[in-house]
Amino acid sequence: MAQPAGNSRWLRGKVKAVLSGDTLVIMGMTKAEIPPEKTVVLAHLSAPRLARRGGQDDPFAWDSREFLRKLCIGKDVVFRTEYTIPNFSREFCSVFIGTTNVGNEIVTHGWAKVKEVKGEVTPEHTELLRLEEQARQQGIGLWDRSPGSVDAAIRNLPPSAVGDPSNLDAMGLLAANKGKPLEAIVEQVRDGSSLRVYLLPEFQFVQVFVAGIQAPSMGRKQTQESTIASDIPSDEPNGDSNAESRGPLTSAQRITASPAFNEVSPDAFGREAKHFTEIRVLNRDVRIVLEGVDKFSNLIGSVYYADGESPKDLALELIENGYAKYVEWSASMMEDEARRKLKAAELQAKKTKLRLWTNYVPPSTNSKAISDNFTGKVVEVVSGDCIIVADDSLPFGSPAAERRVNLSSIRCPKLGNPRREEKPAPYAREAREFLRTRLIGNQVQVSMEYSRKVPLADGSAAPAGPTDSRVMGFGSVFLLSQGKEREDVPSTTPATAAGQQPGVNVAELIIARGLGTVIRHRDFEERSNYYDNLLAAESRATAGRKGIHSAKDPPSMHVTDLLTTSAKKAKDFLPFLQRNRRMTAVVEYVLSGHRFKLFVPKETCSIAFSLSGVRCPGRDEPYSNDAISLMRRKIMQRDVEIEVETVDRTGTFLGTLWESKTNVGVILLEAGLARLQTGFGADRIPDAHLLAQAEQSAKKQKLKIWENYVEGEEVSNGATNDKKQKEELKVVVTEVLGGGKFYVQAVEDKKVASIQQQLASLNLKEAPVIGAFNPKKGDIVLAQFSADNSWNRAMVVTGPRGPVQSAKDKFEVFYIDYGNQETVTYSQLRPLDASVSSAPGLAQLCQLAYLKVPTLEEDYGQEAAMYLSENTLSEPKAFKAVIEERDASGGKVKGQGTGNILLVTLIDEESDTSINSIMLKGGVARLEKRRRWEPKDRQQMLDELEKFQAEARTKRLGMWEYGDIESDDDENPLPSAKKTGAGKR
Repeated sequence: MAQPAGNSRWLRGKVKAVLSGDTLVIMGMTKAEIPPEKTVVLAHLSAPRLARRGGQDDPFAWDSREFLRKLCIGKDVVFRTEYTIPNFSREFCSVFIGTTNVGNEIVTHGWAKVKEVKGEVTPEHTELLRLEEQARQQGIGLWDRSPGSVDAAIRNLPPSAVGDPSNLDAMGLLAANKGKPLEAIVEQVRDGSSLRVYLLPEFQFVQVFVAGIQAPSMGRKQTQESTIASDIPSDEPNGDSNAESRGPLTSAQRITASPAFNEVSPDAFGREAKHFTEIRVLNRDVRIVLEGVDKFSNLIGSVYYADGESPKDLALELIENGYAKYVEWSASMMEDEARRKLKAAELQAKKTKLRLWTNYVPPSTNSKAISDNFTGKVVEVVSGDCIIVADDSLPFGSPAAERRVNLSSIRCPKLGNPRREEKPAPYAREAREFLRTRLIGNQVQVSMEYSRKVPLADGSAAPAGPTDSRVMGFGSVFLLSQGKEREDVPSTTPATAAGQQPGVNVAELIIARGLGTVIRHRDFEERSNYYDNLLAAESRATAGRKGIHSAKDPPSMHVTDLLTTSAKKAKDFLPFLQRNRRMTAVVEYVLSGHRFKLFVPKETCSIAFSLSGVRCPGRDEPYSNDAISLMRRKIMQRDVEIEVETVDRTGTFLGTLWESKTNVGVILLEAGLARLQTGFGADRIPDAHLLAQAEQSAKKQKLKIWENYVEGEEVSNGATNDKKQKEELKVVVTEVLGGGKFYVQAVEDKKVASIQQQLASLNLKEAPVIGAFNPKKGDIVLAQFSADNSWNRAMVVTGPRGPVQSAKDKFEVFYIDYGNQETVTYSQLRPLDASVSSAPGLAQLCQLAYLKVPTLEEDYGQEAAMYLSENTLSEPKAFKAVIEERDASGGKVKGQGTGNILLVTLIDEESDTSINSIMLKGGVARLEKRRRWEPKDRQQMLDELEKFQAEARTKRLGMWEYGDIESDDDENPLPSAKKTGAGKR
């Protein structure tokens, strides 16, 4: 007999499960990880019963349950208990979704009957009876009496495969549906990674294990009934099992059911993982992609559920939230990309020590994360996975500017060592040559990611002591996209945590060509920020059987290295090298300023080659390293032409070398880094007159080794004792960039006034007609500066592809007279007369001499730029710029921050202090490292500036906040000057 509820207050909750057409599981809306839940029956209603094991549905039972499931599952509800029945655990409630009465809604659509009430009839019950009569008259739902409707409303259930795998052809189901999504409804969650589902539309009841993961076990319960409920697979809905319908227990089941045998508590986070899965998929429509079948005919699949507009991967969600572990045995059935996502998610959960990984202790590793971004030109390709890049932020020719970068997370075949008679591994030469042809001399962006301490012996494991190891720096290198690189890179690059790639990833190029492999890192071992892309590239190369993944024999080449053989054998090769006059070669190493190791493809030999009649300073002499640096920048690993004249007694071939039709000897002589020696016989040296002119030009300008040259006197290469008179300019700073770079305009330059007068006299017309004026990259135009709407000369840096389509088309322009750069529209551009545009830009790019200032991307880079701006731009004033050195390596101006640079000491004449010293004193810059051979005037300047750096270091200002930072430079140790002279092998 029904009894009124003692407590009839309204409660809030969320529908977790729908057991039948009139029964719900509602969980509380608390912050607990597992909120309390209650099974309730809709008051006064009775819905048809779903089939139990081996039974049959009541007519319309499934349709009734489906109507309530779709109406309520996952919805927020309010409910209250209307009455209870003695000895029955469930409460009979009124349930509302917003203003919708769930009971009324079901009866209105004819999916439940209204129970009779003995005693007083409430208004609610009267309303239910009215709605039932209305549905009966309409013949809907349970009241449908059309012919065959009752039979059609009873599901034809195939035998359940849960508990009896013989009822399912698992392999046949997999073969027919591999990779195809199957529609299903989850009926029960056994644990976080094990589901029992109905496969639609046949209603095959099966158990599915989520591929790639394993959630904690739920253990076994102590009581007999609950034990059997958990151990004997059931096709009953969650919480609605009935042990009596299963028949008597077997002897094995009785033993298994005994408390002594079967009492096992859930694993840590087992309940939480199960609840996590339940609130996402229980009684929900899901899609299952079958991945495989295990040896017990269990189905292994990926489960996807709806969450907003995009589907969610249940396995990935469980791992990301620390509720499951990655397992290789089932993950091996999945596609590579899905496996990588699961593995990466588990690694992240381990790093954050999330839930299952609370007490996880990471294994020791010999790698350390670093962050150091820079741009520069590639000067050498050491191997397929190692290059040397000249850092743009460091002075041209400085040994410290050349930084060795090992490509992150890849390994290429080793080149071996000819001196140890080690032959190159298959595809080692091909990997290096592939990079050489694409990278040498090109601008790249480098993102250093980690360093690793390796033994000097073979680099295979972490060393025992610090003395027999070295630190290697690893990073990702990006080349601006070019046509032939795009062949190996997919049109859409997968998104990564590191964000959009700035260009083509060089490591990805190598892997996609099959010229290297991806390193399988251990957990917590640092790796490339683009690791997933590398693995995807390797999968493509493996599938395409490229390079080392090919079944073909690797290409072979026998190269005779004449540097390691006798001088007699080198002389034997002379006729072959002379017979074709000019021949093609590749510069393998720069041994000194005038001596190189060349590879001659036609003769498949490597030779030592020296320039006829040109001699650079010897090792450890002043300007020796300058000559080596110049040659490394100009010809290292470039394709060149040579003409061999003879061979000396040591086996070194003498002759002339051209790079891009330019005689390399002329380059050295013009720079003042070599002398012309006529003892070789000027009559037999090609371009002898050009060499003589180049040397004479350097003498007149007193460059480098000729700095003490006096007409008619022969002088040594030693540094001068007298301080040279340095060029000085009076300037105003017009724009500040990062890294201690800025633009200036000469105050007393007559060109400034002339250009300004010409611009003022221009009669600006209306915006040009679209099509009549099409500015292209590199054109000098007139642009309207956004800050004050003034019109100034500007160079087009970038513009839209093709002709201009609209007045709103965007152009990036560089104001050549001020150094600013901004984006303007086509309507803000005007053509400029050739008489005005031909004059060179008035803005001169400068850099603070003797200092290393962090770039904007580095630590304290933003502070350094602000500090420089405050001291130069805060109020208009003129400075004295003392030119210490000129850097012409930037070539022609192509936009902001490029072109020739003046290295200057910038002096505020009012306070008689240099901006260089102010930057050091503020702790936002530091001194360059001293060279081995320093001119006296440079030594004096460094000594004077050292005081300001020492003051900032003592006071712990700026970059010295945490102590000495000089050790940061040691993470990627660079070869000494002596090693550089030996060719950076």
